[in-house]
Amino acid sequence: MPTYADNKEARFDYEILETLEAGLVLRGIETKAVRQGKISLRGAHVRIRNNRPVLINSLISPYQPNNTPETYNERRDRALLLHDSQIKKLIGFQQRQGLTLIPLRVYNKASRIKIEIALARGKKKYDKREYIKKRDFERRKQRELRVKV
Repeated sequence: MPTYADNKEARFDYEILETLEAGLVLRGIETKAVRQGKISLRGAHVRIRNNRPVLINSLISPYQPNNTPETYNERRDRALLLHDSQIKKLIGFQQRQGLTLIPLRVYNKASRIKIEIALARGKKKYDKREYIKKRDFERRKQRELRVKV
């Protein structure tokens, strides 16, 4: 199951509450570009429009830049495929204050391109600082143990 894109920034900026797998609706040239890894999830998010989830602000670079139609939009909104029960659940969760839907990774599953989305709550600045302190402490501790051995 190869991973084409991973949103590492999201795991740092958000507290992940729940994850879901969704299908990603792509056009032909976008599919080839994603399989080459020409996709970025930085700054992307998911919104519910007309009771359908939509991936917003994700970047899929052209498969062949010299042979791309002039109408090609790298940051167009892309529909996500979910069951109706999952969509209703997401709508209920998203109406709570402070919760958002973010994409975590794009991967291949049985020759289909899937996206893992998460229901998340934004971290406060002091939470991020605390995480950085813990991470740096663990690194220093491991470094000291390696030096002593």
